[in-house]
Amino acid sequence: LTLFFILFIFSQCDNAKGLKAFYDAIKYGPNHLMVFGGVCATVTSIIAESLKGWNLVQLSFAATTPELADKKKYPYFFRTVPSDNAVNPAILKLLKYYHWKRVGTLTQDLPRFSEVRNDLTGVLYGEDIEISDTESFSDDPCTSVKKLKGNDVRIILGQFDEEMAVKVFCCAYDEEMYGSKYLWIIPGWYENLWWESWINSSQCLSKNLLAAMEGYIGVDFEPLSSKTSKTISGRTPQQYEKEYNAKRGDGQSSKFHGYAYDGIWVIAKTLQRAMKYLNATTKHQKIEDFNYTNHKLGKIFLDAMNETNFFGVTGQVVFRNGERMGTIKFTQFQERKEVKVGEYNAVADTLEINNSVIRFQGLEPPKDKTIIQEELRKISLPLYSILSALTILGMIMASAFLFFNIKNRNQKLIKMSSPYMNNLIILGGMLSYASIFLFGLDGSFVSEKTFETLCTVRTWILTVGYTTAFGAMFAKTWRVHAIFKNVKMKKKIIKDQKLLVIVGGMLLIDLCILICWQVVDPLRRTVEKYNMEPDPAGRDISIRPILEHCENTHMTIWLGIVYAYKGLLMLFGCFLAWETRNVSIPALNDSKYIGMSVYNVGIMCIIGAAVSFLTRDQPNVQFCIVALVIIFCSTITLCLVFVPKLITLRTNPDAATQNRRFQFTQNQKKEDSKTSTSVTSVNQASTSRLEGLQSENHRLRMKITELDKDLEEVTMQLQDTPEKTTYIKQNHYQDLNDILSIRNFTDSKDGEKAILKNHLDQNPPAQWGSSDPSRTSKDPIEDINSPEHIQRRLSLQLPILHHAYLPSIGGVDASCASPCVSPSASPRHRHVPPSFRVMVSGL
Repeated sequence: LTLFFILFIFSQCDNAKGLKAFYDAIKYGPNHLMVFGGVCATVTSIIAESLKGWNLVQLSFAATTPELADKKKYPYFFRTVPSDNAVNPAILKLLKYYHWKRVGTLTQDLPRFSEVRNDLTGVLYGEDIEISDTESFSDDPCTSVKKLKGNDVRIILGQFDEEMAVKVFCCAYDEEMYGSKYLWIIPGWYENLWWESWINSSQCLSKNLLAAMEGYIGVDFEPLSSKTSKTISGRTPQQYEKEYNAKRGDGQSSKFHGYAYDGIWVIAKTLQRAMKYLNATTKHQKIEDFNYTNHKLGKIFLDAMNETNFFGVTGQVVFRNGERMGTIKFTQFQERKEVKVGEYNAVADTLEINNSVIRFQGLEPPKDKTIIQEELRKISLPLYSILSALTILGMIMASAFLFFNIKNRNQKLIKMSSPYMNNLIILGGMLSYASIFLFGLDGSFVSEKTFETLCTVRTWILTVGYTTAFGAMFAKTWRVHAIFKNVKMKKKIIKDQKLLVIVGGMLLIDLCILICWQVVDPLRRTVEKYNMEPDPAGRDISIRPILEHCENTHMTIWLGIVYAYKGLLMLFGCFLAWETRNVSIPALNDSKYIGMSVYNVGIMCIIGAAVSFLTRDQPNVQFCIVALVIIFCSTITLCLVFVPKLITLRTNPDAATQNRRFQFTQNQKKEDSKTSTSVTSVNQASTSRLEGLQSENHRLRMKITELDKDLEEVTMQLQDTPEKTTYIKQNHYQDLNDILSIRNFTDSKDGEKAILKNHLDQNPPAQWGSSDPSRTSKDPIEDINSPEHIQRRLSLQLPILHHAYLPSIGGVDASCASPCVSPSASPRHRHVPPSFRVMVSGL
């Protein structure tokens, strides 16, 4: 091939000198067929833009600037060296190989690097790879590096020169953006040991810089092919390199020498194809006939250049829109040197990575972002098992108390303590126990939908259980309070059915609150996310703990309503316990145990609620506190109610049913068994209340005053005749003494003994027929004080007066076969006339 027609340009980057040399060659030299060369981007771009006017094709072997890839502006420009943009398809292939879908860019503010960055953005667009942050800098890259770290960028694509590279890695070391979690991909065309030339210009220690650089990947075109096949010249790339180094001697080596060598072969093959074309189409025109105005030959050369395809020392030489489809190599910085770890073939669009050579700082390639693995903070299975076992023991204890209560329900001690209410207390305790099983079930045991259902169920069970237990306890205490404190209630029967209605009313309030809560603002499953934590196993992931909660929009309001109602219920219980503290029958007086229960439950609930709120991010601690509070409150309540009864029943059952002030016994009648056992017990014991008797005595004294006035009037009427007085004394002495004997009751020493005495005269009363026969009788019609009138008057007045005061202490029951007296009376009752029989049932 005759190459003297080729214009070789190896100009320096001085625009004036380079352009002058080119124009002088065009003007004063022979006609040139092509232009080969152009190293400096500024000169090459100006020449390439002007070649269209001379129909000259330019082939460069060293100009890598992406700007020259614009075919509209540079239609006659070709190059055997890949452009800087040629690394972007290789980077895309590398990202896909390691499944990196999130990257960030760090670019020096120079057109050369900005153009590569812009082209990379276009390449990555639509490939499902996100550029999460794009940073650029002029002199100080630390601010940009800091922003990249703040945006959690792990894979950084850098475009900067050697000087800025030293600063970038120093900033990366300061920000700890190196090691197993980060990977830097930067240009690979830096000189060997490039950092040593710029280390002194930075404030970074050499070891720190090398630590930050360790593992970075450089991307650049391959100077020579690594294949061992023979090239178009008949030599393998290795043979060519050996021959080149031998002829070069001690001269400086250029990485573009292989592209220059292949460039000569490109020109030769282009001219050869052009000559063949001319020979095949016309016999009169040759390539020597080319001139700068011959557009036809210029078009032939351009088309022949585009058809280039051969294997050279730099690999397969193929042009696509004037751009070389070359081979891109990947190198990795390992222990102060760069090691080739893979290559990308642009012609075949294939990537080869040498996995035996490439090394990462961690056990695996770094992640493209902080892999956040959500981990449910769940309740420990051993903890749940332990607390469940304690709960089962509590339920077994409650079942034992229930068996004890049912078995001994006919015992006097248990009867007086309201066995039905005791059963409700046990039921409430068991419901509270059962809620513990539900509180321990979270997302590790049940699905999300089931968990949301459990939120409602466990709230209902605990609320109803609490109200059932304490409502029953307070209801039976209210009955004792009503009998001993309310005089009007002493004559009324308070049956267990009424207490059940009271407990039902309390539960109805609970149901109203819970139903409104469920309808208006139901409980939902919410997930609370916490700050990320490092993986305990050392993997390149971060653990984000999540915790399930049962919440709604107005959680505080609903909890406030429930707490307020339960608080009022507890205060009501405290009030009843205080009011009944002086009841002297142990079987009825539970005030001390109620007070202890309320105190313990109140304190434990306050402490438990506070600790549970403070430990809501620690499910194990929270569940442990809640479960222990429920177990403690339920257990202590049941034990305080039933353990004393169990002990008393086994030691001295009779003592608990007797008044502490008046030890008495009484045989109840057959008719009394028809009434409620609890009511009879309370009625028998009511006479021991000092306050009630004092109130009753006051009322009796007022009535006696009225009776005294009536008696005084009768006496004054009878004072006129001694015979009349004698008549009264003899015939109604017993009745008058019965009336007057009430004073013995009202004037008793302590005011507590309700004992009726029948005062009989020691001397037998005289009969009406035994009056003095010497007495003269008057006409009964004329004398109003005649014995007939007196007898008729007293037969009406005395029974009326007698009945007037007897109802104040229980009334008169003519059907009684025997006198019914106060519990404090002797079992052997004195005989009274069968016409007046006393029943003290109101007390």
